[in-house]
Amino acid sequence: MTEGHQSVARAAREPLTRRTILLEAIAAIDEHGLASLTMRSLGARLGVEAMALYRYVNGREDLLEGVVDLLVDGIRVSPEQRIGPADGWQAYLQWLAHAVRQVALDHPALFPLVATRHPAAPWLRPPLRSLRVVEEFLVALTQRGFSDAHAVEAYRVFTSFLLGHLLLEVSAAGVETGPAEEALDEGDAEVPSPARGATEVSDYPTLARTADLLAKDHTQAEFEAALEALLDRLDMLVSQ
Repeated sequence: MTEGHQSVARAAREPLTRRTILLEAIAAIDEHGLASLTMRSLGARLGVEAMALYRYVNGREDLLEGVVDLLVDGIRVSPEQRIGPADGWQAYLQWLAHAVRQVALDHPALFPLVATRHPAAPWLRPPLRSLRVVEEFLVALTQRGFSDAHAVEAYRVFTSFLLGHLLLEVSAAGVETGPAEEALDEGDAEVPSPARGATEVSDYPTLARTADLLAKDHTQAEFEAALEALLDRLDMLVSQ
């Protein structure tokens, strides 16, 4: 079955709603990248004309904002993973860090959007940019012995850790983390040619000698080590 037929079949099974459109947009970006997403191509995947989407989303910007909100809103503690106050704030932050990292790993092409879209309030910091998620974060820490001021400081350093590490991780996986190009409805974008006069690794003997070591993937271990260091820092803060 072709992609077009699959899209028509999906549309026949499920009524068109804002959530249906956002989920299909996430799937399209996961499969083909952000630059390829247009209202026309998304409508084709859903088996409708592009204009039909405008009943539910106010253009591409609203679509992308909705996609980010949907992804971040998925960061929840499931009932079987319920973490109570007795579990300690370290357990909560470890769970939350791995939950956000899983979003980045599952949707690497979308994570830069989570990092760069303007939040609903200026004091919200990506990737924890949902009012609900931040409320749960602050409640979790204050219930576990943090003062309001220490909980807010923890939110700031924790989001900085997540953002820096996870943007680096998806970038290393080949995802473009700079400003997204506007998608084209027609024609093909020009493929840039390699920069002239680019230097080779062989021009730098130490880099050449250590290239294999540098290329080894230690992202999981580095994430765990950085998270452990952050927890130690917060432990010192809250113990003062």
